[in-house]
Amino acid sequence: MIATLLRRDLATLLPGGRRGGTLLPLLFFLAVAMLFPFAVGPQPDLLARTGGGVIWVAALLAAILPLERLVTGDLENGVFDQLHLRGVSEELAMASRMIAHWLAFAPLLLLAALPAAALLNLGGETLRRLLLGLLAGTPGLAAIGLAIAALTASLRGGAALAGLMVIPLAVPILIFGAGALSRPDTAGLALTAAISLGLCAVAPFAAGAAIRAARES
Repeated sequence: MIATLLRRDLATLLPGGRRGGTLLPLLFFLAVAMLFPFAVGPQPDLLARTGGGVIWVAALLAAILPLERLVTGDLENGVFDQLHLRGVSEELAMASRMIAHWLAFAPLLLLAALPAAALLNLGGETLRRLLLGLLAGTPGLAAIGLAIAALTASLRGGAALAGLMVIPLAVPILIFGAGALSRPDTAGLALTAAISLGLCAVAPFAAGAAIRAARES
């Protein structure tokens, strides 16, 4: 059942999917990387010191863009009602949606980080730590995004509210992920991964409870 749900969710959330998935998060991510040197100047040392943090902020903001498509359409169309009638729990549906959400945006961001790092004059070791940090942190960003999208799906203007709510909740991932770039050890990466795993464990239950409440109201 999880495989069937995941295939359906990927078909709708991947770029070019039935729900209008686009490359907008990827283009936004690259646009930030291209515009930042114009804003602060082309000094290589300055870009190398600040570029990793800029990429992390761009990744966070890019992860917010798909939130409107995550839950609202299926909730309005009664998809979760049909899944419930077929014995599929909201928690299972949300776990599948979280995995699909991560697969729809995170691998593209990891690939886009390579040209972005070149634009920001990041060295090889910094790029390695950046990619490891994004790999560890983006599942947590996907988990937060899903939970918030489910909580705000039944509200008017929920998409804008979801974006505002995600940012403060994602601050710990941002702090430890970006902070790992300047540390000689792997403690920052380990904390980023730990926070991310915890969020991934909790998010399907929080999102499932929110969908169940919205469906029954």
